[in-house]
Amino acid sequence: MGIDQDRTLQALQVAIKMEIDGKQFYLKASRESGNELGRKLLESLAAEEDVHRQNFEKIYDSIRVKQGWPGTDFKPDGGKRLRTIFADAIDKTGTEVDAATTELDAVKTAMEMENKTGDYYKVQGQAATHDAERNFYQALVAEERAHYLVLLDYYEYLSDPAGWFVRKEHPSLDGG
Repeated sequence: MGIDQDRTLQALQVAIKMEIDGKQFYLKASRESGNELGRKLLESLAAEEDVHRQNFEKIYDSIRVKQGWPGTDFKPDGGKRLRTIFADAIDKTGTEVDAATTELDAVKTAMEMENKTGDYYKVQGQAATHDAERNFYQALVAEERAHYLVLLDYYEYLSDPAGWFVRKEHPSLDGG
């Protein structure tokens, strides 16, 4: 096996571990969430981490056996599904949300995890020797960024629900 393949397999092992750890974190945080919105959002993020892990495992097995980067059918949605879950839950919850400091801390930790994971995938994409590998990592970087932005939106909502609504709804105070 060549040096590039060894590097790729090691990178994939790290990525698999990061996705497993991410899923475990999101499931734990969802169980500890004090509101339905948090539980749904964090469970959805756990499910997405699982999809990422499954893709990495398929790629790992393919490279190990065939000694080449396979084509992938990974098509991230840019966070659309998560934003839909968030928007639907917000419609039901409104400004009535009680966020414990621990939940805010968990969301901040999750945002940091998404940034670190995205940075890791960016480095791997830059080191990629095949277009399919580079494209896969670039798609993951975008997906991690979308996760971060949804978490940021949730964090801002938890921190100040009424202020969040004012920023998002852009109300007019001119009476017209």
